[in-house]
Amino acid sequence: MPKNMVQFQKGQSLPEFLKLYGTEQQCRDTLFAMRWPMGFSCPVCCHTKYCFISTRRLYQCNQCNFQTSVISGTVFESTKLPLTIWFLGIYLISQSKDGISSLNLARTLGVSANAALRMKHKLQQAMKDHDDRHPLYSIIQLDDAYLGGKKHDGRRGRGASGKTPFIAAVSTNLLGRPMRMRFSRVATFSSDEIKRWAEAHLDPLSIVITDGLPCFSAVEEIGCGHEAIVTGGGPESVELEAFKWINTMIGNVKNSIRGTYHSVSQKHLPRYFAEFCFRFNRRFNLRRIVRRLLYAAVNTAPIPQRKLSLAEDWW
Repeated sequence: MPKNMVQFQKGQSLPEFLKLYGTEQQCRDTLFAMRWPMGFSCPVCCHTKYCFISTRRLYQCNQCNFQTSVISGTVFESTKLPLTIWFLGIYLISQSKDGISSLNLARTLGVSANAALRMKHKLQQAMKDHDDRHPLYSIIQLDDAYLGGKKHDGRRGRGASGKTPFIAAVSTNLLGRPMRMRFSRVATFSSDEIKRWAEAHLDPLSIVITDGLPCFSAVEEIGCGHEAIVTGGGPESVELEAFKWINTMIGNVKNSIRGTYHSVSQKHLPRYFAEFCFRFNRRFNLRRIVRRLLYAAVNTAPIPQRKLSLAEDWW
């Protein structure tokens, strides 16, 4: 049986990573090149001439005297951690297929558990913001799913209490191979909620395949083609070829959450989903995933602790 070339591709080794980003200056040079690929440009007046204040590591515009740095206006703003620690955290989070817990991240980086948790949530939010800008397209398998513990109150199935509902979507190419996925927490499975989600995450020219849940017909309201295949439930329903990849992805993500985190807060669940989706969507080139997460972090606005604690309530 031939090897899966995606699964067995070479990623970026730790020695290679340290050679590129092993010093503080290398990290700062990388951020400078990402923020100003054509050379420095003042955020206020767009003037290109500047002077560097080495004692404070600031760039001062020669025209308006505005001062900025390579981390201002990014996820790294106001950090007290060295950039080498941030970069290594990005490497560990992006290279781990099943994720890495904040406690394990703290031990590996040599920082406090709170610092590691803040780093992880900020990077997860950067992943989410970046992926939310790119809607799924082509042929999309769509399904409802639930995550969480069971309450022994006699309610089972879609109406079970104690579980968090979420939408799982996987886009495939014309050969039926999975390309990208999007997992999103929802308040409930209603037509209005599905329409709102579809407007934000689906290309209107896509073809959506669902299991016949009535609310999924709302994707037609944004212009998507819709094919409903009534599965009937039961173990046989998960074996249908039309839902092969969506069932596989749901199982993989649930197993990874249970194995790596054991459980996650419902409030922060969208960020953990975003982490898995970000890595999956960029799995075709593992050597570039570190730089792609760096780019997402550089282009994400600062997230102070107040907003970080509110999770999705403020987005």
